[in-house]
Amino acid sequence: MNNFNPEKLSVEYTDGITATGPVIPRNYTLTHSDLTGDLFLTIGIHYAWDKINPMRDEVLGEWKQIGGSLYYCVYLHIDQGQYNQNQSAKRNEIFRRELPLALTAIRYGDRFFFNAYPNLDQATIIIHFMSVYPQFARQENWGTFHLFSYRS
Repeated sequence: MNNFNPEKLSVEYTDGITATGPVIPRNYTLTHSDLTGDLFLTIGIHYAWDKINPMRDEVLGEWKQIGGSLYYCVYLHIDQGQYNQNQSAKRNEIFRRELPLALTAIRYGDRFFFNAYPNLDQATIIIHFMSVYPQFARQENWGTFHLFSYRS
């Protein structure tokens, strides 16, 4: 998973979500195949828990409103104590390396939604790295979706 290829992305809307609404609730589950490099984006009211594998290498995202501002929150499962510190460090490294591709896939996969609400390209993306190890458990501002727009 290095460069984004739109032909490798499959998008599915569930739970009454459409290509243009609603904004909230709108949850994203991005999974992939290590064998083919295919990406699978499910957009629904709920996360697609049935598509998540035991490795927990999915990218979960949702729109949240705080005050009058919309934010895009991403949740990455580094560990819950099942990995040693070295394994968690490797998972953290992989998530950080692949996250720009994942955000590009999410932005591209839901491009009709972003076209309907162009101001969301300027929404702040907050990444939640979830880990039992303090050096990996953090929240970071990763800019806006404008930085992750696909350009062929």
